[in-house]
Amino acid sequence: MNYLTVDKIIKEALIEDVPNEDISTNAIISEDSLSSIELLCKEEGIIAGLKVFKRVYEILGNVEVILYKKDGDKIYSKDKLAFLKGSTRNILLGERVSLNLIQRMSGIATLTNLFVSELEGSNTKLLDTRKTTPNLRILEKYAVKVGGGNNHRFNLSDGIMLKDNHISACGGIEKAVDIARENISFVRKIEVETENLDMVKEAIKANVDIIMLDNMDLEMAKEAVKIINKKAITEFSGNVSLQNIKKIAQIGVDYVSVGAITHSFKVLDLSMKNLNRIN
Repeated sequence: MNYLTVDKIIKEALIEDVPNEDISTNAIISEDSLSSIELLCKEEGIIAGLKVFKRVYEILGNVEVILYKKDGDKIYSKDKLAFLKGSTRNILLGERVSLNLIQRMSGIATLTNLFVSELEGSNTKLLDTRKTTPNLRILEKYAVKVGGGNNHRFNLSDGIMLKDNHISACGGIEKAVDIARENISFVRKIEVETENLDMVKEAIKANVDIIMLDNMDLEMAKEAVKIINKKAITEFSGNVSLQNIKKIAQIGVDYVSVGAITHSFKVLDLSMKNLNRIN
């Protein structure tokens, strides 16, 4: 994880939450007040973002954070995850931002892990997508990795993927691939989105590296895998759920991409409790 980018995310979140000052805290808490507090788990899940949580307080300063767990650990209700000690003002000032980030990341890691568990025993791997929260992609894709998933493209500069509108704009898969090859480095892989078996055959003829089976039913996807016959990496995408991902894996695709893990997750319930004044 690029901590230059993470610091930028944290600082912008703090500015959003505290554009001038925390008037509630500053009205009642003296500047030299010191306290301790605990980060607690309120439900079972996979923890992700502990170092991000800690980094919030490193940026604010004057708060020591001791972590009791590490990213990827299975956690349970009432588990103590961290202990904080230092400036009462800064503890309270960073509470919402630090919780927002770690709760989101842990929710993604938890949901990702559920999908990964469904793939156990198969050779199919789970991928995320670019369907992430704007400006939080690096954190959310990191959380996917913590949950046991794999990252697809981070951005549009990260790989060649020719989707339906690219193909339509060029007049077909072969034309789109030929044009792409003329304009990119030979070290770049090319992925093509296909929606039917004719498109799959055209993608094979174009000698692409990765073929996405987009929104196909299982019977069509199974036939597509047979036609491809290891001539390209296969990726299944569209309408994937916890209920059907095991069946998708059984048709023999190399990867399954799931947008839900970064756009339809539930945040993991964590809280900062048991504040004790030191002075």
